[in-house]
Amino acid sequence: MMQRTAVDIPDVPESRLISRIPVRNIWLLFLFASNLAEFHGQYAAEVEEAPDFPSLIARLLCYAVNRRLRRNLSRGYQQRDAAVTRVRGRIDVLTTFSQELLATGMIACRFEEFTFDTPRNRLVRAALDALSCRLDDTLLRHECVRLAGDLGRQGVGGTKPSRAALSADRVGRHDADDLLMVKLAKLVFDLVLPTEDVGDHAMSRVDKDEVLVRKLFEKAIGNFYKAELTHQGWSVHQGKLLAWQIAYLTPGAEALFPGMKSDITLENKVLGRRIVIDTKFTSVVTQSQHKEAVLKSGYIYQLYTYLRSQEKMNDPLSLSAEGMFLHPVVGHDLDERVEIQGHQIRFVTVDLSQPSTAILDRLRQLIVNQCGDSDERRASIPT
Repeated sequence: MMQRTAVDIPDVPESRLISRIPVRNIWLLFLFASNLAEFHGQYAAEVEEAPDFPSLIARLLCYAVNRRLRRNLSRGYQQRDAAVTRVRGRIDVLTTFSQELLATGMIACRFEEFTFDTPRNRLVRAALDALSCRLDDTLLRHECVRLAGDLGRQGVGGTKPSRAALSADRVGRHDADDLLMVKLAKLVFDLVLPTEDVGDHAMSRVDKDEVLVRKLFEKAIGNFYKAELTHQGWSVHQGKLLAWQIAYLTPGAEALFPGMKSDITLENKVLGRRIVIDTKFTSVVTQSQHKEAVLKSGYIYQLYTYLRSQEKMNDPLSLSAEGMFLHPVVGHDLDERVEIQGHQIRFVTVDLSQPSTAILDRLRQLIVNQCGDSDERRASIPT
């Protein structure tokens, strides 16, 4: 069923677009990509007033930090080695005697200290410092500087923590107030701001914007379907590794053979359905010598391989697994299906220029259609 129609794009100022996508919808993708769907619908005024996405992140980060400072920052234990006047924790005998500390009334100890200088708080301060150097809004820049200073006066260091330190500092249920603040701070470094890593490749603003939206889109779709379908008996897997059914290969081929990994896999054993979804941030169609618009052959080969290479007689779902390419677009719609050797493959788009509610309804409807009655679907395919 062909549904390639033009869609009116809302009247949004160019300054409030990223890759032609409104800031409010970038925020929507961020919420689902970061498992923060409970914040959807909140901060509507801030989202509408923000001229661009970095400014929105800065506004909300400042709001979250201000609220956390009013309620007291979360604290944690930090390992310390220090010379003190009384015993704390464990005595470091070697340091104490080698430095003759007893003669000065001191003793070397190793102990844990309850402190505000935790990895998450250091990450937030480092994010505020980074934003203050890159924002065009003078008032917002000064607010970032002020809050970074407030954190410093609480004893929070200004050095960005390592990934290992952040991984060890997990946000628990009792620290739920930190969740949004930490996610926003991570986004500052992971997506919004230019990388400071050493390298020869310099990305343009357009390239950075596209990377931002692509990363958010890929992760947001998987998290959205996990939130929507898990309670309906579906299992949702993101980044699932697919194994080749290889009977023999030479030692050299083993090192050279590529792996396979699907973006999203939906499975419902009660309904007997398995759907492999691949998200792409490029056009689903291209031009050929004889056609103005033609589906990209590489995409068809890829998803066909994902489906056929997994067929096993002892896995009934693999014999009728379905595939879907899901692409973001601006200003038009596409929904095409084909069935090849028992596997349905669908090419669909979601228009990110539409209102947030329309985007969510579209994503829900895609799965409703995809999960419809098999006989009804096949009846629509011309013979």
